[in-house]
Amino acid sequence: MRTLRFILQKEFRQMFRNKTILVMMFMLPVIQLGVLPLAMDLDVKNINLTIVDQDHSSYAQRLISKIGASGYFRIVTVAPAYKQAMFTLENGTADIILEIPASFERNLLREGRQPLNITADAINGTKSGIGSAYLLTVIRDFNQDIRLMSNGQPMAGPAGIDISSTAWFNPYERFTWYIVPGVLVLLLTLVGGFLSSLNIVREKEIGTIEQINVTPIKKWQFILGKLIPFWVVGMIVLTIGLLVARLFYGIVPVGSLILLYLLAAVYLAALLGFGLLVSTISNNQLQSMFIAFFFIMIFILMSGLFTSVDSMPAWARSIAAFLPITHFMKAVRMIILKGSAFSDILPILIYELLFAIGLNTLAIWNYRKTQ
Repeated sequence: MRTLRFILQKEFRQMFRNKTILVMMFMLPVIQLGVLPLAMDLDVKNINLTIVDQDHSSYAQRLISKIGASGYFRIVTVAPAYKQAMFTLENGTADIILEIPASFERNLLREGRQPLNITADAINGTKSGIGSAYLLTVIRDFNQDIRLMSNGQPMAGPAGIDISSTAWFNPYERFTWYIVPGVLVLLLTLVGGFLSSLNIVREKEIGTIEQINVTPIKKWQFILGKLIPFWVVGMIVLTIGLLVARLFYGIVPVGSLILLYLLAAVYLAALLGFGLLVSTISNNQLQSMFIAFFFIMIFILMSGLFTSVDSMPAWARSIAAFLPITHFMKAVRMIILKGSAFSDILPILIYELLFAIGLNTLAIWNYRKTQ
């Protein structure tokens, strides 16, 4: 144990002398969690809308006012004809065109119906699809309003169905509540994966690895001595991240903090084992950085942070189901938002533990004391 204590003292001294690591430890969670969740809001807003109003009636004005008051659309221009409106769509000024025909109010009052024309720029498929759906919702709501007579009685027609909904686990449907736990997982992955992958190979470049190899330290002691300091850094980053989530967004974990820290501890051990394995097979820091970057990019894109795993193709879902970050991302959201118990997280915890044992065993086996 004396040799293990020696390597730990060396690593902690070296870490605290490195100002970059200290800055990353304290500033990275604050900056990333303070900025990224606001920039990663997937709600489609500020949809630029061009309106072609050929009716100029009171009903048309009410519809335009209702669309503008929805909070999702910016009416950039009111074109006199559809041809002029197409120029705004072609040059990128507008995302959607709404054409109100000349007989809009008359047909609504006499016949009870009037088609509208909606043209959307589908280069950005997500924005056009969601924006068109928002616009149809506003028009549908307007249609319900005008079907009410002045005495408050509905006009003759088929009976409607009143639908009410309740949002569980995120009652105010705030996107930050969903994205902040994901960004926290991203931070742990970046800190644990990149820093540990550069550790052993740095010893090779500066020549101190030969001095360590001639000591009686065992391979498992060396790997453990490299793992523990960065494991501590990861737990500090997690703690700061939870404080930032509380102070900036008011997110308080519903579930057990002990369970959350236990899961994070096992996940960090697996991730650091991966980083140390990359470091043992690399000859220089540049090579190690590129290998780690290649895999961590796959981890992040397949984790479910940006795209739901369920919406991926079958082959991508198979890869995502194999990666430990996918399960960790799911479990963190379950604990923080749903308050899931130990029995709910146990299969994921066992899966992460198997990865931690396997990756660290490979790192120990691959490390050679003779160069």
